[in-house]
Formats: sequence, C-alpha cells, structure tokens
Amino acid sequence: MTQWVYSFGAGRNEGRADMRNLLGGKGANLAEMASIGLPVPPGFTITTEVCTAYYKNNENYPADLNAQVEAALALVEAAVGLTFGDAEKPLLVSVRSGARVSMPGMMDTVLNLGLNDVTVEGLAAASGDARFAWDSYRRFIQMFGSVVLDVDHHRFEEIIESAKLDRGVAEDTELTADDWKGVVTGYKEMVAEVTGHPFPQEPKAQLWRAITAVFGSWMNTRAITYRRLHDISAEWGTAVNVQAMVFGNMGQDCATGVCFTRDPSTGENIFYGEYLINAQGEDVVAGIRTPQPMAQLKAKPGERSMELAMPEAYGELVRVRQTLERHYTDMQDIEFTVQQNKLYMLQTRNGKRTAAASLKIAVDMADEGLISQTEAIKRVNPASLDQLLHPTLDPKAPRKLLGKGLPASPGAASGVVVFSADEAELRGAKGESVILVRIETSPEDIHGMHAAKGILTTRGGMTSHAAVVARGMGRPCVAGAGGITVDYNAQALSAGGHIIRAGEIITLDGATGEIFIGNVAMIEPKLSGDFAKLMSWADGVRRMKVRANAETPLDADTARKFGAEGIGLCRTEHMFFDPARIGAVRQMIMAETTEGRRDALARLLPFQRDDFAQLFRIMAGLPVTIRLLDPPLHEFLPHSDAEIAEVAASLGVEPATMHRRLEELSEANPMLGHRGCRLGISFPEIYEMQARAIFEATAIVARETGLAPVPEIMIPLIATKRELDITRAQVEGVAARVFAEAGMTLEYLVGTMIELPRAAITADKIAEAADFFSFGTNDLTQTTFGFSRDDVGKFLPDYVDQGILPKDPFVSIDVEGVGALVRIGCEKGRSVKSDLKLGICGEHGGDPASIAFCETVGLDYVSCSPYRVPVARLAAAQAALSGGGDRAA
Repeated sequence: MTQWVYSFGAGRNEGRADMRNLLGGKGANLAEMASIGLPVPPGFTITTEVCTAYYKNNENYPADLNAQVEAALALVEAAVGLTFGDAEKPLLVSVRSGARVSMPGMMDTVLNLGLNDVTVEGLAAASGDARFAWDSYRRFIQMFGSVVLDVDHHRFEEIIESAKLDRGVAEDTELTADDWKGVVTGYKEMVAEVTGHPFPQEPKAQLWRAITAVFGSWMNTRAITYRRLHDISAEWGTAVNVQAMVFGNMGQDCATGVCFTRDPSTGENIFYGEYLINAQGEDVVAGIRTPQPMAQLKAKPGERSMELAMPEAYGELVRVRQTLERHYTDMQDIEFTVQQNKLYMLQTRNGKRTAAASLKIAVDMADEGLISQTEAIKRVNPASLDQLLHPTLDPKAPRKLLGKGLPASPGAASGVVVFSADEAELRGAKGESVILVRIETSPEDIHGMHAAKGILTTRGGMTSHAAVVARGMGRPCVAGAGGITVDYNAQALSAGGHIIRAGEIITLDGATGEIFIGNVAMIEPKLSGDFAKLMSWADGVRRMKVRANAETPLDADTARKFGAEGIGLCRTEHMFFDPARIGAVRQMIMAETTEGRRDALARLLPFQRDDFAQLFRIMAGLPVTIRLLDPPLHEFLPHSDAEIAEVAASLGVEPATMHRRLEELSEANPMLGHRGCRLGISFPEIYEMQARAIFEATAIVARETGLAPVPEIMIPLIATKRELDITRAQVEGVAARVFAEAGMTLEYLVGTMIELPRAAITADKIAEAADFFSFGTNDLTQTTFGFSRDDVGKFLPDYVDQGILPKDPFVSIDVEGVGALVRIGCEKGRSVKSDLKLGICGEHGGDPASIAFCETVGLDYVSCSPYRVPVARLAAAQAALSGGGDRAA
C-alpha cells in the first residue's frame, strides 16, 4: 500500500529534511525540526504524489487516502488532548501548501479550520476568552471564504470596516467579542448571498474542501507564472500540511512573527525579522497592523522589540536560531507563534536573499567553519552576480510603468529619449544621459549604443544585435518591446495611451524588461572583498577557462578587471563602423575591381593593425581569438535616400551607382547568404588585409614587450573542409610574407567557428584543417531551429508559455538539439586531433545552465560578454564540482 500521509511532532516523525521531493519543503522541515527537539505542533503531511495523482486522475483522490488522513488526524488529537469537531474541546488545524521548492505567497493557506457555530462556543469556554474565539472564527470564515469559496476578499474587509466605524475604533484589536459575533453574522449572510449556500459547518467537510483548494492552488495563475519564471516543473506538485493550531491572538502574552537568522538584504549576521503581539500569521504580512522588530538593535524610536517585550520567548527563539543555522548550515527563514509565552515553530526554510546577501552569507559561513569553501561556491547563484555588477532600481522608489519587453541586458538606466545613433553620440558627448530608442539596431548604430546609457528596441530577441552588443558593453537593454510604437518621423514613442517625445526622460530596467516614465532612483553596485574571495575559491576548482567577447580596449580592460583569461571572440566588423574608417569600408564595397578594393583596404590596414595591437597589449600574452569579417557587406552601406546621397557625394559617385550596388548586394535572407568565409573566398583581399594587420600587430607587440602574443585567427561560417583549406592558405601566405618582412617567426593558430549543422556533423573532416573550434551557438541555434534571432521574439514567448520549448533557446542552450550538434562536433573533431582546442563564444557562454553543459562535453573554455565573466567563472566552478557528467574530454 502506498503511504500517502506522513505524521510529524509529538515524538512521531515519519519524514526527514531530505524527503522534500515527497513531503515538500515545509513538510520535510517540520518533521526535521521536530526530530531535533524543537517545539513543533503535531500534524501530518499529504505528499506531493497525491497532488500528481489528483491531477492525473481527473481531480480524484486515491481510494485509500481518506483512511490514512483519518488515522493521522487521530494521532494529532491524541497528542494535544483535543478532538476535531468536538463541541467542548475542539481541535483546530491549519491547512497549508508546501512545494518542494519555496514559492512564497503563490499558493493557499487556511487557518483555524474546524470552527463552526458550535465549536466556537467550546473554544470560548476552553480558553476563557470569548473575544479570542470569535476573532478566530471570523478569521476562519474570511480565509476559507476567500481561498475555498472564491469570495472576493474586499467583501469581508468592508464588513469589518463597517463594524469599526460603528464602534468608532481604528484597530481590529479594539473590537470586542460581541463586535466579532456581529462580524461573523455579517460574514455568513454575505457568503450565503454570494455563493447561494450557507457557510459549511461540518469540520470534516471543511477539511477536505481546504485540502482540495490547496491542491487546486498549484494550478492557479500566480503559481503557474512563478513556476515559469523560476523553472519549476508543474509535475512536481505540492504537498499539503495539516497541523494543530497554536494561537498568537489569545492576548498580550501571545504573538506571531517571521524572521531570518541573518539579514536577507545585506547578509549581516544579525537576527532580522518582525513580530506582532496578539496576532495571527497573516497579520504580519497583510499590512493591517505595523509589525515590530525582533531585535532591540533594529528598533526605532517608538518601536518595542520582541527582545524587550517578550524576553523569555525571544531568548528561546535566539537559541532556536542558532540550532537551525548549525543544523541546516544555511540562513533560515522562520515562522513562529508564541501562545501564552510558549514558543512554537511553524516553519523553517532556506531564506531567499539578495545577491549581495547570498555572497556575504556564503563567504562568512565558510570563514566561520560552518560550511566548506566548496559548499560556499555552490551556494551562490551565478546569474545573481549580475545584480552586483550593474546599477539596479531602488525597490522603494516610486515608478510609473510605460511598457515591458525582454530583459536583454541587466542593469538600470535613466535618460532622455533619442531616436538616432548620431544624436545619442552628440548628446552623450555633452555629458547628457541618453536612452537610444530604435525599432531595431544594426551594426552602424554601434557609436550611438556606446554613447547611450541604455538601449530600447521594439523588435528583436535575447540574442538580437541590440541585446548582444549591449551585454558586451555593459549597457542595460530592453529588447522586443512589442507594445511600444516608435515613430521616427514624429520623434516619439507611444504605449498604453502615453506619448513620450524626444528629449523626455524614461528609465529602463534591463533585469526585468520594464520601461518607466521619468526618472526612477537607482542603487549603484558595490563589490565587496567577499566577491574577490569567492571568485578566487571558484578559480581554484574550475577546469574550463573563461574568456571574453571583446573588440575595443574598453571591452578588453573591463574583461581583464573581471578576471577574463583572454579574448574568445573579437568581432572585427564592429571596428569598421568608426567614423574614421567607415568611408574606406564603403569605398571597398563600391569598388568594381580587385585593385580598387585593395586601395581601400590599404587605408583600413593601419586602423586594424592598431586595433589588434591594443588588444594584444591589454591581454598581455593571453590568447586572443580574432574572427575575420563575418556580416554581409550591405550592412555597411546607408539605406535611406538622404544617407545614400550624402555617402555617394563623399565617395565621389552618383547616388544611382550606390542604389545599383545596394540592389546587387540585396539578398532575401542575408544571414544565410553571402557572408562569413564566403566573403573571404569571393574577395580574398579582405581576409588578406585583416591577416596582415593581425600579424604585423603581433610582431610590433612582440618587439615592445618581449612577450609574443599567440593570435587565434577564426574563419567564420565554414560548412566544408574545402572552404577552410582555401581561407587557411590565404592566412598562411600572408603570415609567411609578414614574418619574412619582420625577420621573425611567430606562433599563431587558425581555426573556425562551428555555427552550421553541417560543420558539426562533418567536424572530423574540418578538424584536419583546424587548430581549434569555437562553437558559435547564436547562429548554430538559428540554423538548427530555422529561427531568426531578430524576429523570434514575436512568437517565442508563446512557445515557452505553451511548453513547446522549456525556455528561450537563444538564452540557454537547447541541449537536446543544438547541444547534440555541439557534442557531435567535439567528439568528431577530437577523434582526428585529440588536442583540438574547443570553446564556445555564443551568448550561451555566459549562461550558467549552458556552461554546465559545456563542462559535460569537455570544452576548454567559454567566452562571454565582459560583464558576464564573473558569472561564467562561478558557473564553471559549479559545473566542475558537479562532476561534469559523461565528459567527452
């Protein structure tokens, strides 16, 4: 027979803390607290398996569940000497949810269950306090009515407010027993009117209806949303905990509270929390009364701490705090009740905390010897480090929401709205804070993106141009805000009836994707010594190296500051948009002969050489992977008539000539067209110029420093070995000529970016001509799914909501499909060259879940945006500690 019900408390503990998958976090921890001698009111847990069975069986319970509940309830009755439903000595219970992971406030709770018109009199007589009994009864009707009967909460509040007005009092605590009797009468009449049925009086029926409501709340809208946001499986289900009631609302020697064993905001090692005298649990969180601080240290003038008001109970709670931290070796979130000066523990769980607190608590506990350094590394969520590296909105600051898009790059920024990159650069140079607003960005907007404090686009996904570049620059970005309309002609954006014109201020929250009207106050990040300490511990255990995607000196400096061990992707096309060189680029594109292109490229050579030399100096001997030109050439040309006329004049050609060239370059799908190595094959002089710039810069820096850089030259979009043979030969020919001219021979590598399914499948052939592979998973995801990463934002959220995809595959790698291609590429490549260097440089290189996958396939390094380097360092350490699965090293 399946055991559906597990008892806890009063010396009978059938559960343990490690049974949270079966008993939920609350049930497992109640049993665990009882087993270590803490004062836990007895009760029982109905398992998560019942929830699963309930939904699989058309919302019907297992046949033998009722008998098990009856038996467990009898044990509770025996333990407390009260009987459920008894007219003279009634047992009351709470019915509470408890999923395997904490979902605070997402599911339902019912307190004081078992009260009715008869048992309320028994409770009044047994307690000697009629006011307490009737207050408890009205609380039960209100909670049961809202949770189980689906009666709007405000209807109950209106009746209470009317009672207080009639009595001329302001606080609930000032109402008498007779007042509460009147409220109960009003409640019952209202419930009957709304539901068409009298309020249920039979306690067993109340119990089962409450249990069913808690299981039902697993599928309510807020719980579903929470699970989606936190990657919690719907199949896990929730447990239900039925527990003997203890009362914090019996008088001045009673209280209830919620506290943390350390400060959840800062991580400071102080007792942090709030309590209320003569109250029940919901009063603390409902805001009806103002809670008081736990510790006198945190008390403000006029406040009375629990430490002073209830010193005995507080002292016991301090001892419990110490016991729980030692036992669970983590900061605990505690719920408690004091009944007639006796402390009862109602819940403990690992407390939710800010990133700063998480970091401090982990490091402090390791320094205290409570946990190991290895455990401290595991404790901190790598993704949360973004909060420490970027400004964030002050949670207390007022704000007015304008719209919402995708949280494409973390951090927050306020500034005046501008609609062009040129204006962003112009106003930014004057010291103004600007937000660049575009329908979508392109590489030619790079100067404006750099000048802006934040970027907003109405199109594009999490790996759109705007998102990728913004993350690399550390700029907050909200992408794909489809509810916002941008009108370039009117120089305005609109959403929800609001119109924001150029020059007006908006605020972006890149962590949530929200856009606000006007300024919102911010909190600047602070990196404590704990950050460096945890990073050093992580570096000591990780196997994979961490590089950065960087192409400017600022990017490279930032990456080194955050601990990057080289550059894994330098996108050379970003260097071409500088005003000093874009003219030469366009001249090269417009040239109709090889000689004409070579003349234009000769003008670019000094710029490129200097670009690479600067990166080599900053990286000081660390590897630098340079990707040769990748995007289609049309991206470098103007598109509007006015811009075409201006550029044509600067190049000394007719606008018609430029229009014709644009038409020649036009492609139905340029991202699958004439780009990458195909450019190098069609126009070998382009790659030859870039290779010369790399090798000349290498020679210059080798002479300056005595430490020769080892450039890794990456050929993009290879699909066949023959393509790599041709382009590699070009590079090697240039190397031979430059080294002869320089009178020295320097080491270098030539490899490719694996970003096409065919390249992964034929990686053994390609590896014969490659010194390294770098997986470009942005494009590999595009080409595997047939998704355009710039357009997918229009429908991808629906795919995730409907469970077609578990998450955005551009954010976290699709292990089943894209990941399989990466694994194939690794295995086939190393079957030919066992020492083939393998890395990843797509946006997945900064995603912790993707980094864990990279460990399993034995990649040598991951590369990510500079501001994600600490995230990747910690995630790589956690991946190494997890064992790396069946690593294909």
